[in-house]
Amino acid sequence: MTTLAQLKLDWLTQPAKPVCDTSQSQAEAHQQQLTKPPGSLGQLEAIAIQLAGLQGQEKPQIEQVHITVFAADHGIANAGVSAFPQAVTGEMIRNFAHGGAAIAVLAKQLGAQLQVVNLGTASELEAIAGVEANVIGPGTANFAEQAAMTETQLAQALNYGKNCIDQLDPKTIQLFIGGEMGIANTTTASALAAALLQCPAEAVVGPGTGINQTTQQHKQQVISQALQLHKLNQGANPSDPTYLLTMLRSIGGFEIAALTGAYLRAAQQGIAILVDGFIASVAALIALRLQPDLKPWLILGHRSAEPGHSKVVEALGLIPILDLNMRLGEGSGAACAVPLLKLACELHNNMATFDSANVSKG
Repeated sequence: MTTLAQLKLDWLTQPAKPVCDTSQSQAEAHQQQLTKPPGSLGQLEAIAIQLAGLQGQEKPQIEQVHITVFAADHGIANAGVSAFPQAVTGEMIRNFAHGGAAIAVLAKQLGAQLQVVNLGTASELEAIAGVEANVIGPGTANFAEQAAMTETQLAQALNYGKNCIDQLDPKTIQLFIGGEMGIANTTTASALAAALLQCPAEAVVGPGTGINQTTQQHKQQVISQALQLHKLNQGANPSDPTYLLTMLRSIGGFEIAALTGAYLRAAQQGIAILVDGFIASVAALIALRLQPDLKPWLILGHRSAEPGHSKVVEALGLIPILDLNMRLGEGSGAACAVPLLKLACELHNNMATFDSANVSKG
């Protein structure tokens, strides 16, 4: 593979911003002084302590949230693996811009910034207000027949993810959510998960957009054959950076690569990351394998109903905040978890201490 320098990807090797251990320890000590039994708020306590370390302050806040939805088509759709036609990707991009999609409604309710990025659809789209057109190509190639991307296209996708984070001010943005949209991208994510976890396709392939059992079995077969074609299921080292980038180029998607780049850059810039469901979590696992010190910057918004997600969650080593049987994507599950992050901060910052409330401590 061409070197990272030649592809202008040297930044991939930059470490994540260090967590402030002092602020994290102060937050942990503060939790012990609040008027409640230690640990009684469970994961809400852990979230507040984690955010304190990431923000470098004893009392963290979640006020400014930025959501970026990356959209792109997938050539693997031509293999008959989805219940919807590729035209839906472009139609949903318009829907995002017009405020009708789930993530658009959620972003509005949360007061979050919503950015929509078109990385390439099968049908060329007109200029759409509220949509950034960073078109790499008319979707990826059919990875059942050839590599999904060229090296140049992979570099473009990763760099677009980086650039979206570089547009943000880490002093004001306290949380980043990455979303995705692309017909057949659960097939792509399932193939990537199988290659990352070195497991059979059957272990990670699910219904995606709602395919029937016959199509799901076909989807498994397509992925199994593609893994063999690209030599991604033959005892590879799934933590090797060269393998990871080759894997992403061979069977990945523009939006998944962009999410991978965005996650890495957010941690480098010191912005906490709230990860969405199956597809976003696959991107997060790729990013984590590329840069292990990314992990403290990851918070998992929810557990998807897509069966492969639980296996990816286990590999990430994260605890989902929500489990609502969702499988929409777009960043919607993560967005639903934002109010709980805000409540975690409010409880941490505003509960009385035993001393201030004159409450006896056991």
